[in-house]
Amino acid sequence: MTVELRTMSLEPRRHTFGHIARRKGADVPASRYEEGTLDLQATDNFHYKPLWEPEYWVYDTRKTAVVMADWYDLKDPRQYYYATYNIARANMQQAVERTFSFVEKRAMLDGLDADWREKVIDTLLPMRHVAWGANMNMTNICDRGYGTAVTAPCQFSAMDHLGMAQIISRIGLALDGNSGETLDAAKAAWMDSPHWQDMRRLVEDSLVLKDWFEQYVAQALVIDGVTHAFAYDVMDSAGQSKGGAPISMMTEFMVEWRAEQNRWVDAVIKTAAAESDANRTLISGWAKNWLSRAIEAVKPLCTHVVGDSSAASSIEAELSARFAKLGLAF
Repeated sequence: MTVELRTMSLEPRRHTFGHIARRKGADVPASRYEEGTLDLQATDNFHYKPLWEPEYWVYDTRKTAVVMADWYDLKDPRQYYYATYNIARANMQQAVERTFSFVEKRAMLDGLDADWREKVIDTLLPMRHVAWGANMNMTNICDRGYGTAVTAPCQFSAMDHLGMAQIISRIGLALDGNSGETLDAAKAAWMDSPHWQDMRRLVEDSLVLKDWFEQYVAQALVIDGVTHAFAYDVMDSAGQSKGGAPISMMTEFMVEWRAEQNRWVDAVIKTAAAESDANRTLISGWAKNWLSRAIEAVKPLCTHVVGDSSAASSIEAELSARFAKLGLAF
């Protein structure tokens, strides 16, 4: 008996899912990012308008004054969807765990100067409340925003801020032997210390913004830009001569995260501003307003840490240059 083997090649009728085929064509292969992002926003068959905001549908482009012909133009250059985001963050979290283990095993925090230890408690640790505000803002943008291309990474960013708040909390616990006393002191500083009140007001005002794209500008572009530059550049540099190297190691996640996050934020702002002159004018106005407020809010913090507010001017100059590169009127 003879067995004859033959191979057959079956051509698929289309190379991707229907929602991608309708946008790009059935014969155009799509990336996993595109399959998990493009045209996933619900657009039809809503049963009723929200009772708390009856002038809008649940998903409504009118919830911002920014106008886009296609909201899916606001793509994430990192191409994050659920799987790739979690893989990236798992790797970063492993590095965090190794660093904390290294610092704690060698009791490196014992080498902090006494006065710098107090600065860490009343200036760095309250940053966890700033991160919590950022988490709330980015979650709200995900809720009110339009188009998965922007709302999905906003939720990823919200969880990143929650993770950073937890890292800062762990630094406090490492300083006080897990008693929680430093976190109580940090909350008291956040609530009552004069150098924190302008920043606390800024964060609280950002929480109640109605236009979600303005909230995006305020939080992702401005508040993150100013507070991270202060905490992880200005304050970090000031601490190097005071035994602060282990703090630098424990906050390396924030430094790496900022560089990655800025790629996405810059892409969104640049694309939205380039859409029309009206968008550019609107976004530029929001950026100017919130940058002015954020710089005034960070000045008392700079003075508290390094003795004067000149570092705030440097932060402002760097961000103004960055905004100009994005096509904003600066």
